[in-house]
Amino acid sequence: MSERVKQAAIQEAQHVQHQAKKAVGSGTYIYPIRGIFYFLTHRSLWKPLLDKLTPTISLGIGVTAFCFIFLYLPQAAVLTIFNGPLAVLTTILLTLSEASTLTTVLSRTWFLDDALIDTFDGTLLTRNMTALVKPGRELKTNSSDPVGKLGKLLTKPFSNFTPQALLRYFLYLPLNFIPIVGTVVFIVMQARKLGPTHHARYFQLKGWNARQREKWIDEHIPQYTAFGVPAVLLELLPFIGIFFSFTNAVGAALWVAELEGRETTARELKAQAQEIKGRRSTALEAKEQAQAAQRHLEELAEQAEVMEEEEELSGMSKRHDLRKRSGDD
Repeated sequence: MSERVKQAAIQEAQHVQHQAKKAVGSGTYIYPIRGIFYFLTHRSLWKPLLDKLTPTISLGIGVTAFCFIFLYLPQAAVLTIFNGPLAVLTTILLTLSEASTLTTVLSRTWFLDDALIDTFDGTLLTRNMTALVKPGRELKTNSSDPVGKLGKLLTKPFSNFTPQALLRYFLYLPLNFIPIVGTVVFIVMQARKLGPTHHARYFQLKGWNARQREKWIDEHIPQYTAFGVPAVLLELLPFIGIFFSFTNAVGAALWVAELEGRETTARELKAQAQEIKGRRSTALEAKEQAQAAQRHLEELAEQAEVMEEEEELSGMSKRHDLRKRSGDD
C-alpha cells in the first residue's frame, strides 16, 4: 500500500511539474500586464470604469474597513499559532484577499458586470474583431469611438461569480494557515478556478455550449492558471483592485484577439494549402492527359508504320506475281 501511495504521489508531482512547465511556457501570464498598458494608452476604454468609479471605490473602502475591524484580529490570533512572526503579513494578505473578493462579488452583482463586458467588447473592437462582437450586441455606425459603438446586448451575460465560487473561496482560506507555501497554493488554486471566467464573454460570443466550454477549458488549464495568477494578485489589492478588474478584462480581450488572429491565419493557410493542392492536382491531371495523348500518338505512329510495311510487302508480292506470270508467258 505504501508503495502505491508513493507511486501515486510521484505521478501527481510529475503531472504538476508538467502543468507548471506548460503554464510558464504559454506566456499568458503577460496578458494582465499588457492589459494595464493597453488600457492606459487607450482613453476610449476608460468610460465604463469612470462611470462606475465612485460607487465602486465607496464600496471597496467600506468592505475593507469592515474586514479589518471584524476579521483581522481573530484571524491574526489563529495564524500566530501556525505562522509565528509571519502571522502579521499573512493575516494582512488574507484580510485583503477577503475584502477584495467581497468587494468584487458585490460590485459585479450590483453594478459592475455590464461595465466589464463593455470594456472587453470595446477592446475587441480596437483590435478589429467586429465580426466576433457583432453576434453578441448591437453596434452603432455613427461613432468612431470603440466603446461608443457598443449598443444593446443581444445575449445575456454569463454570471462569473456564483455562490459556489464564493463558497469555494472560503473553503480554500485555511490554506493560508500554512506559512508562505499555503498562501502561494491558495493563490494558484484561485487562479486556476478564476482564470477561465475572464473568457466567459468570449465563450458566449463564440456561441459555445457548456460541453464546448468545458472541453476548451480542460485543454487550456495551464494557460488559464498562468493568466489567473497575476490577475488574482492584482485584484487582491485594496481600493485599486477594481481598477485591475478592468485592465484584466482588457488583457483577456487582447488574448482573445491573438487567439482569433491565429485561428484566422490557420484557416487562410489551410485554404491556401488546399488551393495549391488543387492546382497541383489540376496540373497533375493535365500532365497525365498530355502523357496519355503522347502515348496515343505513339500508338498511331506505330500503327501507321505497320500499315506502311504491310503495303510495301503487298506491293512486293504483286510485283513478284507479275514477273512470274510474264516468265510463264
